[in-house]
Amino acid sequence: MTIRVLIVDDQMMVREGFSVLLNAMEGIEVAGEAVNGREAIAQVAALKPDVVLMDIRMPEMNGLEATREIVAADTDAKVLVLTTFDLDEYVYQALRAGASGFLLKDASARQLADGVRVVAAGEALLAPSVTKRLITEFSKLSDTRSQVGSAAVAELTERETEVLVLIAQGLSNAEIADRLIIAESTIKTHVSRILVKLGLRDRTQAAVFAYETRLVTPA
Repeated sequence: MTIRVLIVDDQMMVREGFSVLLNAMEGIEVAGEAVNGREAIAQVAALKPDVVLMDIRMPEMNGLEATREIVAADTDAKVLVLTTFDLDEYVYQALRAGASGFLLKDASARQLADGVRVVAAGEALLAPSVTKRLITEFSKLSDTRSQVGSAAVAELTERETEVLVLIAQGLSNAEIADRLIIAESTIKTHVSRILVKLGLRDRTQAAVFAYETRLVTPA
């Protein structure tokens, strides 16, 4: 199936550049563009894209506010945040708001396309160059483990908790299956149950939850 992408950025050259790169990739189609968050929300409703490439800093409505509204609308679109700043404070807030991934704008065409595919498939995506620092930042911002988070974790089975920890460590379903020596299909079932029990949107949110509740801490 073709992955339909909405590109959201206030700079025309950036939008056109990403559009050319992605349209040249097999299985990916740019469905539309938006110049700010407000227009992005309208375009998501009209075009129903699979993935939204979302810039953070834009006029009228920034990417953070737009991400919150898109996620709150319970659409199927996954938001992939793009930014020039690897430690932009908005990146942390965007992930909390429901963004499914995060990439720097200097990513190669192949990394961009792979990122779109990963997010569309429901996997977590954090730029390797900043993942460790991002995780550390989440831990700093979570001084105490919330009672709500603790209660939610208690609802998980021992195996589900084990899978959640491995998700937070960045392992894919296949890698988790190899680590636990069980079928990948079984891992997919565990992941689905974890998301339902914790009321989370995707694997990225599961990873954030694991660090914020101190189920996992940076090495």
